[in-house]
Amino acid sequence: MNTKNTVLIGLSGGVDSSVAAYLLKQQGYQVIGVTMALWDGKKLPVSSGGKHACYGPDEEEEIREAREIAGILEIPFDVFDCSGEYKKVVLDYFRNEYFAGRTPNPCIQCNQHIKFGLLPAMAEKKGFAYDYFATGHYARVELDSLSGRYLLKKGVDQKKDQTYFIYRLTQQQLGRTMLPVGRYTKTEIKEIAKEAGLPVYDKEESQDFYSGNYKDLLEHESAPGNIIHTNGKVVGTHQGIWNYTIGQRKGMGIAWSEPLYVIRIDKEMNTVVVGNRQDTLNTEFLVSDLNWIAIEGLQGPMDVSIKIRSAQKEKDALIEPYEDGLVKATFFYPNDSITPGQSAVFYNGDVVLGGGVIKNVIV
Repeated sequence: MNTKNTVLIGLSGGVDSSVAAYLLKQQGYQVIGVTMALWDGKKLPVSSGGKHACYGPDEEEEIREAREIAGILEIPFDVFDCSGEYKKVVLDYFRNEYFAGRTPNPCIQCNQHIKFGLLPAMAEKKGFAYDYFATGHYARVELDSLSGRYLLKKGVDQKKDQTYFIYRLTQQQLGRTMLPVGRYTKTEIKEIAKEAGLPVYDKEESQDFYSGNYKDLLEHESAPGNIIHTNGKVVGTHQGIWNYTIGQRKGMGIAWSEPLYVIRIDKEMNTVVVGNRQDTLNTEFLVSDLNWIAIEGLQGPMDVSIKIRSAQKEKDALIEPYEDGLVKATFFYPNDSITPGQSAVFYNGDVVLGGGVIKNVIV
């Protein structure tokens, strides 16, 4: 039993965090449930606001469900208003990246600074004493006895692995982190929830950070510019570069003899460059804003596998130190739609070595 240890757990009202809290209590921990309030009451178009997203107008229902789970598990529960900091750290970042012609990943930003940063800090400030902070992420944390470093490892359920979203956690954060569901498959988690009498066992999953159209959050007037083919010909116009992302194929309104893809976005020229499928393939790119987990830093060339999108399987590559503290990454085979602003996460098997933000493609 672990009765002397207390775990603060982020409850979202979903099955994963609910089962995580249940498992911790079964293991003898004192468990305290906390939830982030992120929604600022902003009025949005009628078409916006589906359910099951981290940021959206149905937040009150999510909080109610989290409170209900805490009641069933008989654990303390509190809600912390993180909306002000969320706006500055996540929403402003989201807008600024799109306006700069890059594609942001707000979930990674939120996990690092809000969910694993601000939320436990606010709980501590209010007087909650705890030893660990837990979530329902599908990943594992282990201490490497040889290096003394905390390792972030893939969840047992490879299809649900969420290490890509939490690769920016520091050693200090990982040292206090517990991820109970990482050792189970999603099917097993649902079964545990059902057997434990948790009503969320068949609840639909949250799929994104926002349930409506991203354009609702950008709040920017149109800035018309040209859409240019890689052959130099102007093939259309756009109303703002933030409406496009690398690899995009649909929604351009261009009649062409073959499918066109967004190849490059040029903020300075206010242009969107399009081309054929082959033009989306690249091999080399630079990575900035690095966070290392399994190693202190990159000392020389290293064979790894890299994931450049959350839904993509990682692919074999070489990483090596580059000037100005950057890392140069080279895929062994061309990869499609390497997107500035997105994260590149480096793996050695099921261990996350570290990762960073894609700065630019080397053409």
